[in-house]
Amino acid sequence: MALTDPGFELRHLRYFVTLVEERNFERAAARLGIAQPGLSQQIMSLEKIVGIPLLDRSRRAVQLTHTGEVLFQEARKVLAQTEATVTAINRAGRGESGRISIGYVASAAYSGAVVGSIKDFKRDFPYVEVELQEMELRQQLQRIADGLLDFGYIRAPAPIPAGVSVQIVLREPLVAMIPADHEFAEHPIDTLARLTGNTFITPRQPPEIGFHRNTLQACREAGFEPSVKAIAHDFTEIAALVGIGVGIALVPQSMSRVELPDIYYRPLPGVTVTSDVAIAYRKGEGAPAVKAFIARHREQFLAA
Repeated sequence: MALTDPGFELRHLRYFVTLVEERNFERAAARLGIAQPGLSQQIMSLEKIVGIPLLDRSRRAVQLTHTGEVLFQEARKVLAQTEATVTAINRAGRGESGRISIGYVASAAYSGAVVGSIKDFKRDFPYVEVELQEMELRQQLQRIADGLLDFGYIRAPAPIPAGVSVQIVLREPLVAMIPADHEFAEHPIDTLARLTGNTFITPRQPPEIGFHRNTLQACREAGFEPSVKAIAHDFTEIAALVGIGVGIALVPQSMSRVELPDIYYRPLPGVTVTSDVAIAYRKGEGAPAVKAFIARHREQFLAA
């Protein structure tokens, strides 16, 4: 008979390996927590299944036949792989392994929200594979809704597709990004209204989205309608356009950490509009690893 016999069970291998390791039926039975006669019956049952003697019963001590030695070596591999498989299954069920695809806008990365959160998560969930992709916020939201992306870091506000949840995790003050030859390059700005005559550069976004919306809200709060050029692809392009004198920009405070030639950042007293980093994910997400990642962010937000 072969090990495909329906009577064969993993416990047969476990009992056999334990017996060989202990070299004594009494000690092996005690280690397994079963009666010695029961262990003897299980070993004989295994021998019937394989159809070949595994023990040399001509000797008092536990000695293996050649077949028994081969089975012992292979059985240890099987048991080790079985244990590893069960561990992997349990880890996956707890959200401790798997894969998470994450989108982010570059400005969210400058805030520290992306790297800090993922680093903390990876410390506690080292077996989860994380895939990062820089992506425009509207594309992130749509891909999350379509099931092509698990999670996103965006700059609110933005239209939210059905089935997607968004939660703000960080609110940042706005600062003015101005060129070196600007009148306020060497002087503080006491009110945003002082910048009325400037052209404000924003990303290529509709008026209700992200930085474009922040700029309109802040300027209107200050009492004027800004001249806006929504022409930049990303933060790097905004900085380049500001540097060559195309205009100025209102950006999150965290971006001032990026020191660039001929660029100055100035605080804006009295401006209450903030640039908000938000997380986006599917409602009712089922993948354990993604659920664990979402739960971690919720905990961090509530603790903040």
